[in-house]
Amino acid sequence: SMYIGFYSDELTNNKITDYLIRVVQPKLQAVNGVQLAEILGNRQFALRAWLDPIKLAAYGISAADVSNALAQNDFISAVGRTDGQMFIQNLTANTGLTNVEQFKKMVLKFQNGAIIRLQDVAQVDLGAQNYNTAVGFDGRDAVYVGIKVAPAANLLTVIDNIKQIFPRIQEQLPQGLNASIVYDASEYVNSSIKEVIKSLMEAFLIVTVVIFLFLGSIRSVTIPLIAIPLSIIGAFFIMLILGYSINLLSLLALVLAIGLVVDDAIIVVENVQRHMEEGKPPLQAAIIGARELANPIIAITVVLIAVYAPIGFMGGLTGALFTEFAFTLAGAVTVSAVIALTLSPMMCSKFLKMSHEGKKGFILLIDQTFEKVEHGYESILRHSLSFLPVTILFAAII
Repeated sequence: SMYIGFYSDELTNNKITDYLIRVVQPKLQAVNGVQLAEILGNRQFALRAWLDPIKLAAYGISAADVSNALAQNDFISAVGRTDGQMFIQNLTANTGLTNVEQFKKMVLKFQNGAIIRLQDVAQVDLGAQNYNTAVGFDGRDAVYVGIKVAPAANLLTVIDNIKQIFPRIQEQLPQGLNASIVYDASEYVNSSIKEVIKSLMEAFLIVTVVIFLFLGSIRSVTIPLIAIPLSIIGAFFIMLILGYSINLLSLLALVLAIGLVVDDAIIVVENVQRHMEEGKPPLQAAIIGARELANPIIAITVVLIAVYAPIGFMGGLTGALFTEFAFTLAGAVTVSAVIALTLSPMMCSKFLKMSHEGKKGFILLIDQTFEKVEHGYESILRHSLSFLPVTILFAAII
């Protein structure tokens, strides 16, 4: 979820690695939600003896002889104890070597009065255990610390906690050692959150404009606009119950849900408005309008749930990835249907007013244009249904 790069023009990578293991890694792994702070491109201290095969052959020594000599010089043994009248002292023999010079002078072989030491057949220096991997940062060698977030932890919270302690880690770095955040996965999630907010604002704007143009009333606009955030909040509540968190797939579900949760409330408002234009009082229009649309809204909701929910029951990698997506989307659609059949009709009965004045200006022009389109479509539809076999054949070809 995050990579932190440590680099220096003065310190070698094995010294950087040693500092990270002793100081930085424990601090990062102590952050709540961090499963592992893994050191990448590490160079842990190790004595390296680069053997010269020509010199080994000249002295009659094999690589196995060198290995045995190294093993024998890393041995601790209890040789006994003194048992005097006043005290008892345990005695140990420690043959371990502790610095490069001691290793260089280590005796490999005694032959014809001559002592053959490790430095005679090898280049000895303090290097690193592993040279198989390396990481770079801005064209220079570096050592990374990779942050793995625990499965049950929230990515954004964990990364935010690491960013809070990171300045203190930078302040305590040795002279010449620098650190930077190289990769941060939370940036992608935060970007997605911004896209969700942007989509929500766009949905609000589009719904406002369209409903106002067709119904010509600010009161009519208010009802669907209230239904959108309530449906999203309901989806969050379902996510909370199921233990889901904000991630790229749950955000994708919310983006899609914004377009789906608007529909039910819009058609309820339009249907209630239609009945009021026919002369029914607001309460009666709301009850009749909701009853007429109950079955279609329930049918649409069931169909959408039937499309998305099965994804949540899939196994394997697909199921693991898309379970939150499926149930978040199904939950949002369900909540929007409940709101459309309960809250929206109630608000229609309270908010919508019977207008005794005709529509004027731009709203009237929109209505007249839409009526022409509606009559044209009705005429085409009537003629099409008069020649039903031709219509069915054409539909099958399409």
